[in-house]
Amino acid sequence: MKLLLSLLLLSSSALAASVPVALEVGGAAVYGTELTPDGVQGKVPVVLLHAGSGPTDRDGNNHLLPGPNDALKLLAEGLARHGIASVRYDKRGIAASANPRWREQELRFDDYIADAAAWAARLRADARFSRVILIGHSEGAQIVAEACAIAKADGCVLLAGAGHPADELLREQLAKQLPPPLLAENERILAALKQGQAVADVPAPLQALYHASVQPYLISWLQHDPRKAVAGLNMPVLIVQGTSDVQVPVSEAQALAAAAPRARLQVIDGMNHLLKMVGTDAELQRKSYGSPDLPVAPQLLDSVYSFIDQLAR
Repeated sequence: MKLLLSLLLLSSSALAASVPVALEVGGAAVYGTELTPDGVQGKVPVVLLHAGSGPTDRDGNNHLLPGPNDALKLLAEGLARHGIASVRYDKRGIAASANPRWREQELRFDDYIADAAAWAARLRADARFSRVILIGHSEGAQIVAEACAIAKADGCVLLAGAGHPADELLREQLAKQLPPPLLAENERILAALKQGQAVADVPAPLQALYHASVQPYLISWLQHDPRKAVAGLNMPVLIVQGTSDVQVPVSEAQALAAAAPRARLQVIDGMNHLLKMVGTDAELQRKSYGSPDLPVAPQLLDSVYSFIDQLAR
């Protein structure tokens, strides 16, 4: 029987076992949560979930937002109800994975890629799991696209990921916000960072973006192009984007899909950046950034289920 059909026979209230997990990387441990479905016989697929940028934790929550949204936790629970295991974890320096060893000025984009690949290798070696799929959200989409290639994942899912390098996105976003003198300063700083050069004289209004301790990370990040990453993948790829995402437009998903013509592009009408259905309701959009009560989009879960089912054929 096909995987998807057998999974749909499971009760929507099927229990899932949640256990803490940890992995040693770079001389310290990163901590996460493994969620495995009960009542399923034999091996099951497993998904590695990677969160977005900044201080976003394993559940998709960020202390800079009004409250928790639990987007990745809800996604993991939805997968478990349909017989799919998952591991989600706090990145280096974030939440439970905070460690004095990982100072901000020493973090690199490549560290996150290596960590995701290491988790995938661990899951690959686990006899309980049949296939390993990596799912990345927002900045995590670019990270897992590169980790999928290293780990030779069975499938790669990119949720609300950028389709252009970080410097291009920053230029576009800041062009609408900064006056011409600061735009010129921003261009000067970006050009230097792109060339691998730190910048000492950053104007006060741009310090939040380009303070000294974050520049090494930005320099490493600017060397990566998400289009090249997805174009180099030789496993099935699913690209998912919502039309109500106020942070990442559909055009970014289209740029990724153009770079990888064999990838499947799924545009979900009404889904926002936190993977929840808000449509054009401004109040619901606002609420989604600080409430775990809103479920992740059913269409997203359907797309992921279908994608994983295809891998079994």
